[in-house]
This record gives sequence, C-alpha cells and structure tokens, in this order.
Amino acid sequence: MKRILTAFLFLLTTPALGQGKHSKESQYPTYHGLVMAGYQGWFRAEGDGSGARRFSYGDETRSGIDMWPDVSEYEKTYATPFKLANGQPARFFSSYDKSTVDIHFKWMQEYGVDGVFMQRFFGNAKHRDSSSSVILKNAFAAASKYKRAIAVMYDLSGLSATNEDCSAIIADWKYLVDQLKVTNQPGTKTYLQQNGKPVVAIWGIGFPDRPYNLRNIGLEKLIDFLKNDPVYGGCAVMLGVPTAWRTLNADCIPDPYLHTIIKQADIVLPWNVQRYSPLLHNDMDRFRDALIDDQAWCRANHLEYVPCIYPGFSWHNLSRYEFPDDVKPVGSIPRQGGRFYWQQISTALTAGATMLYVAMFDEVNEATAIFKGSDQPPVSSTTPFINLDGKPSDHYLWLTGEAAKMLRNEKPLSVKMPERK
Repeated sequence: MKRILTAFLFLLTTPALGQGKHSKESQYPTYHGLVMAGYQGWFRAEGDGSGARRFSYGDETRSGIDMWPDVSEYEKTYATPFKLANGQPARFFSSYDKSTVDIHFKWMQEYGVDGVFMQRFFGNAKHRDSSSSVILKNAFAAASKYKRAIAVMYDLSGLSATNEDCSAIIADWKYLVDQLKVTNQPGTKTYLQQNGKPVVAIWGIGFPDRPYNLRNIGLEKLIDFLKNDPVYGGCAVMLGVPTAWRTLNADCIPDPYLHTIIKQADIVLPWNVQRYSPLLHNDMDRFRDALIDDQAWCRANHLEYVPCIYPGFSWHNLSRYEFPDDVKPVGSIPRQGGRFYWQQISTALTAGATMLYVAMFDEVNEATAIFKGSDQPPVSSTTPFINLDGKPSDHYLWLTGEAAKMLRNEKPLSVKMPERK
C-alpha cells in the first residue's frame, strides 16, 4: 500500500512534459500561415554601454558590413568614421539599446511581418554573456508588446572540433526557460509553437565547412532533451540544414546519418542563401523542383517543411579580410529592386509552402536584411556598400507583409512583384 501511495504522490508532483515551465497559451500555436525572419541582434556601437571592444560598423580600413541601415527613426544612434555624401557623419544603431529592439518589432507589426527567430550562437550559450541575454530579454518584451511571434534559434557556429558538444545548449535552454521565461513571457504570450509545442531551432547541421563531426556532438541527446525532458522538454525541434540535405551532395555532407537526425525532428529548414541567384538562367525552376521534392520527402517522413527565402546577398567587405584569396564582389546576388525576393516568394507559395523563413531581418553584414535600409549609404573609397536600387527604405518590409497576406489567402497570389498604389 505504501508503494502505491508513493507512486501516486510522485505522479502528482512530477510535471508532464514541460508543463511546469512552458505556457500552454500562445497567440501563435502553429507556424503554418506565418512569415518568420531570422534576427541577429549582434550589432554594437561605440558608447552603447555593452562594453564591446569591436564595433559592427568598422572603419575605412576594416568593415564587416555591406548594407547601411536607415537610422532616421531610431531613438539612439551613434556617429561612425564613415561620411555621407553631404559630408555629415554616417550614424549607426546598437542592438544593445532597448529602443532599437522596440522599433524593430514595431516595424514588424506595422508591415505584417509575423515574427522572428532570435539567433543564439553557441558561444552565447556556452559563456552566457550578459549583453546577448539583455538583447534577448528586450526582444521578448517587445514581442509581447507588439504581439509578434518569437522563438529561439541555436546556431552551432563556434562549436569546435574537439572537446565540445551540445551539452552547453541543454544548460542554456534551462537558463532561458528558468531565468528569462522565454516560453512563458510576462504579458501577452507569443512564443511560436507548432502543434501547441514551443519551437526550438538548431541551425548548422550537415554543412561540410563546419569543424565538428555531426556524429560526435550529442545531437540525438539534445533533440531527445528538447522533445522529451519531463521539465524542459515538450518542444518541437526545427533543424537548419544545407540546401542539398535530401540528396546528401553539393553543399551537404554525404553522410546518411544526417537523415537519421532529421527524422527525429519536427521541421526542416534548408539554408538557401547564396544557393540561388537571379543571374542564373531558370534558377527559379531549380528552386521550385527542390521545394516539391523536399516537401514530398518530408510528408513521407511525417515532417514539416519551411522554405528559406532572402532578398539578395553581398559579402565583399568582410570577405576581404577573412578570405583574401576569394574576395566576393559587391552585390554578388543582386536584389533587382525586390524582383529576386518576390520570385522566391511566389515560387515557394506556388509549390505549396504553408510557412516561410526569411533570411534575415537585420543582417547587414551579408546584406540580406529586410528592415529599413539606406539607398544613400556612406561614400567611401575603400569600403563600398550596396544601395536599394532607388526603392524606399521600407520596400522589403512591405513586400514581406504582402507575402504574408498571400500565404494566408488574404490576397490572391501574384507572380509579378506587387506595386504600392
């Protein structure tokens, strides 16, 4: 009798999967019908209080960005060494400022961008630096304030080849859930769910240029923890994989173990940045065929699928220092005034996509940002920046909002890029 009573009390006091930690409520119980973007939040400026020793905008001798933001609406901005055409100092924002994060989420609400995946790099998870936690906390507050979906994406960049595995991510997820209350935020609950489960993304699985061995970093343990831990689990896992994840060639490692890992997850996100270009003839046909075959594979294996789209790409300034023998041209994948972006959107929706991932919201390093950018960037003889082809600073936010309406059948799908009236 005592054993039965003890077992009964254990059942009463032991929470079901994540039920004691994750809120069951969310304004976003499913990814279906949503356009989400990636959010870096790593930009720092001199004097922002973060204590960063290097600043994202760089200087005339070394800069890591290819796209300049439109900072006219920011509450706080910072002078930089760069000059505008009129001779005035070009100014930059800092992600560390709460007001910066607030204006970004305000734009999401104004233009109909459903929300973002907050990038949590392996180094942030391992060392848990205070500035990245401040930005994350501010983002969750802003998501609640503006009723935008939000989720955590762990990026394995920074994971070394030896003596490291995903244990740091397990510890960090406990910290985020316990201390920052990411899955049970104060105010309006907006953590992104899939089938009522909080979505946690893990990006960087299956890429051949990574120093770590896919088989040796404890991925199965991490996925099992996120899905089945009695306190912190009960999550839906999304995996960021190479474009050729299904065929195990091209930009993907040729190891069938990748499929073993993918089949344990819930959502597949192929990374398409730089993989498609408007400069290649019929490249959208190749994109379409990949989407159709990928989705068929996922359906057969009971997985969800989200296409990755992006507005364009440029990585000239940073590549000069990181890869001096392979410097990328400025605007190597041109935006074409939004036509390339819209080609991907319409192709994905025509192929049956029910959700989209945009790379990225604020990524000015690789010039993939969809937030408000400047068509008149600083003038420099050593550091070139792309422009917006004469389009308004909010052009890509507006296009993203139009994509969301068409994804949800609130407007008819237009193969041609829509124009504002």
